[in-house]
Amino acid sequence: MTMAFPTLPVTLACLTLLALLLIAMAADNDSMASGLVLLNCGASGQGGDDIGRTWDGDTGSKFAPLLEGVAANASHEDPSLPSRVPYMTARIFTSNYTYSFPVSAGRMFLRLYFYPVAYGNYAFSNAFFGVTTPDLVLLNDFNASQIAEASSAYLVCEFSVNVSSGSLDLTFAPSAHQNGSYAFVNGIEIVPTPDIFTAADTRYVGDNLSPFSFDTETSLQTMHRLNIGGEAISRFDDSGFYRSWASDLPYLSGGSGVTFSRDFNLTIRYTPTVLDYIAPIDVYKTARSMGPNAQDNGKYNLTWILPVDAGFSYLLRLHFCEIKYPFTKVNQRVFFIYINNQTAAQQMDVIVLSGGIGRASYTDYVIMAVGSGQVNMSVALHPDLSSKPEYSDAILNGLEVFKLQSYGSPNSLAGLNPPLLQKPGADLNRQSSGARKFKGYIVAIGGTTGGISFMVIVLFSAIVICRRKKVAKNFFKTDHGHHPTERKKSTCDLVRHFSLAEIQLVTKDFDEAFIIGRGGFGNVYSGEIDGRTKVAIKRFNHKSQQGFHEFQTEIEMLCNFRHRHLVSLIGYCEEKNEMILVYDYMAHGTLREHLYNTRNPALPWQQRLEICIGAARGLHYLHTGAEQGIIHRDVKTTNILLDDRLMAKVSDFGLSKASPDIDNSHMSTVVKGTFGYLDPEYFRLQRLTKKSDVYSFGVVLFETLCARPVINTKLPEEQVSLRDWALSCRKEGVLKEIVDPRVKEEITPECFRIFAEIAEKCVADRSIDRPSMGDVLWNLEVALQLQDSASYNSRCAEGASSLQITPVDSDRPSTNSTISVAAQEAIFSDIAHPEG
Repeated sequence: MTMAFPTLPVTLACLTLLALLLIAMAADNDSMASGLVLLNCGASGQGGDDIGRTWDGDTGSKFAPLLEGVAANASHEDPSLPSRVPYMTARIFTSNYTYSFPVSAGRMFLRLYFYPVAYGNYAFSNAFFGVTTPDLVLLNDFNASQIAEASSAYLVCEFSVNVSSGSLDLTFAPSAHQNGSYAFVNGIEIVPTPDIFTAADTRYVGDNLSPFSFDTETSLQTMHRLNIGGEAISRFDDSGFYRSWASDLPYLSGGSGVTFSRDFNLTIRYTPTVLDYIAPIDVYKTARSMGPNAQDNGKYNLTWILPVDAGFSYLLRLHFCEIKYPFTKVNQRVFFIYINNQTAAQQMDVIVLSGGIGRASYTDYVIMAVGSGQVNMSVALHPDLSSKPEYSDAILNGLEVFKLQSYGSPNSLAGLNPPLLQKPGADLNRQSSGARKFKGYIVAIGGTTGGISFMVIVLFSAIVICRRKKVAKNFFKTDHGHHPTERKKSTCDLVRHFSLAEIQLVTKDFDEAFIIGRGGFGNVYSGEIDGRTKVAIKRFNHKSQQGFHEFQTEIEMLCNFRHRHLVSLIGYCEEKNEMILVYDYMAHGTLREHLYNTRNPALPWQQRLEICIGAARGLHYLHTGAEQGIIHRDVKTTNILLDDRLMAKVSDFGLSKASPDIDNSHMSTVVKGTFGYLDPEYFRLQRLTKKSDVYSFGVVLFETLCARPVINTKLPEEQVSLRDWALSCRKEGVLKEIVDPRVKEEITPECFRIFAEIAEKCVADRSIDRPSMGDVLWNLEVALQLQDSASYNSRCAEGASSLQITPVDSDRPSTNSTISVAAQEAIFSDIAHPEG
């Protein structure tokens, strides 16, 4: 009898399968051993989330003995959901039910996931319920749909609880005060943590700042967790606990200061008192300060407004790290910290607190939020000049706000119920998904339906940002490649919709005598609307290689991204196959018209520097002012316009793209732009990032400095490309020799050094080696301050009684400008080979 043996390929396949099963079992055992719980409620089997974690269904789970309730599937999938797991299934309870989690004793993050949509016959507006542990009320009469209507399509409520019994029991209970109410939950996450609260030197905010004794049994709820001055940090990039850090932009009040990142050669270090799990390294890599202008800094506070529930005490954790040279010594930057208009700290010196540059540090404060319902909590910074510091400034890197449980009968984290946003039973599904977006800005919502008013306040304080995010996200997910005759009409309620007859009237039926420029989209005409307002009118040329996509992108961008350093769209016309855009008239034309090949007088150096700063502000706003950010993709001197006060405004957004969430991520796309300004990495790999704009802006900086075309084929081969020639001269130490001779003697040595250095870094071959636009802006502001200071000192030394040239701040008009109003030629860019 002959025995048959499996062939070698079959054997290998079996061994591979066995190995994979063993790895999966080991990973699951490791997860259980670590105490991590990921429960996908209403599901059976396992599923993966957006960051690669495996969730177990609660059907048949050891955490759900005698499982009750109904397993249900969501009626639809909102495009903003990060993944289907755990949001697309839910467990619904019409009576009380308790999940029991055997966990090790100690502190842990508990996160409850809610996706409030219809589940079968259950109207989600009726989902009023509470969530409790045996000794703590987490949520009370909670209605996730009302909060979601004001915030995001989904919610994650995060708590930090201390378990001493070896078991965490969570009871979901439908409200006894609402007819037909039920409870539901989509996911439950438990992440064990070290004790991250009691080790700090915590103080009450008040007259004497007495020490606060933190009870290890105290539970907390995360209200806000902000990465100050930087972009949102995802759960994947947190230091082991899957925390999300939101952008601080929606919470800023008044002056927004400036943002910046760490110097390239600086390494952030943790210390024995600030371990790496306190906050991820990315929190300390970015910061927001008041800026380099000492006079302005003395006139305002750098302030964040944070809605919270009244009647609770709050723990505020402020993260600090000096990440920029020259801030290396004590008494260089000293400031006050005010919380709710009370002094929390004076003579705060980050170098003293941390022990040196690049060292992470934090401080904790506790304060009571008085009042009723939802109230605003303010955190404000202001220079403290009592010790005569070198700079009048303040800085913050990160901010966390935690609600502390109230002790009583019962102990609670649940606030008061606010008024309903809509009547019970209202069809919230009729709202667009975009109308509910606040994703990335709010990670953990208020612990009860009290979060509704919480979110309303946030929306009122950040309504413009919400709108920008909503429209940007929805627009850039839509296919806009239609022919004009096939499209739906563009709509934008922020600008005027002109009739074709109105446009023909103000341009005398497009009389060529009114043409002031020609571009890749078509001719640009001047005109006056309403008999007094001068405008620039751009009319689509049907022979152009551009078309509806560029037209629609320009409208959507300028409708929803308003900024003083972006050109303003007044209106548009879409009629009889015409595509026409109407803009504010830019009296001084383009930046290029004042640099070379022009009859205009030369711009003084300080004026050029201020124009570069204005353009950088506009681009920085594009990169950070939306959920994903916007990449301009065609930055050049003809797309930087100057108004009647010589304020710079970035224009021409026909090629703009929404960018990935992470700064160094890319999108693959056909190469578009203008030769000479084009990012070589983007050109080679067809990978577009925000750093592509940074490269183009670096070329603009060299063009502004040298006042010559970026490509000039009439010059010797080594000088044809301005970027290559400037880098070569800088390497040989002779860059000053190719500077525009009309301004060469005006530039102070320190200003020149910083300007040249940042321009060089912008045009690095690899995007990873380039700074962010926030860093560029910071360095330009410093260069201007050095130029200003040196010029002032020079004038004082000479005893000058008057100024020949008055520098024009980007926010105020010039009084002595000698630049005449130029014809507005070539206002809108020619797109070179838009097909790539």
